[in-house]
Amino acid sequence: MEYKRQILTAEVANRKLRRMALQVVEQNYNTPQLVLIGIKANGIVIAEKIRQYLNGVFKGEVVVLELSLDKKKPAAITMNNSVDFTNKTVLLIDDVANSGRTMMYALKPLLEQLPNKIQTLALVERTHKTFPVAVDYVGFSISTTLDEHIQVEVENGEVTGAWMD
Repeated sequence: MEYKRQILTAEVANRKLRRMALQVVEQNYNTPQLVLIGIKANGIVIAEKIRQYLNGVFKGEVVVLELSLDKKKPAAITMNNSVDFTNKTVLLIDDVANSGRTMMYALKPLLEQLPNKIQTLALVERTHKTFPVAVDYVGFSISTTLDEHIQVEVENGEVTGAWMD
């Protein structure tokens, strides 16, 4: 039997998401529009939670987009809407930042335009970067072995916890 260790409860995960949303506001208070891009599937849930926490605190407009890519072979990248990112502040969001590979490939459609600023956010960050992507907003950073895996679980649009196995 495989052993799973809980590293975040739903309550703690939501507290961390709320804190990261406040940090986003603090770093982008004069920005007229924030474009949140959630990487499918769990990243979009986290992006929606960040949007909820930004409501009432952030004075600008918040747009949420969904980005899809195959995390094993990330050649084809699609978004649910086409948006002009020129001069926009973009926040790329995923549930777990492992090697930096997924976020690196997810940047491709953004770099084809001229965004004003690109920031990254992950609920959980591992310390095994093999791609040069720094995560600007981190909920929980954990050192793991290369054999250990982190899973963020979501249910009905809510983060229910994070586990390590």
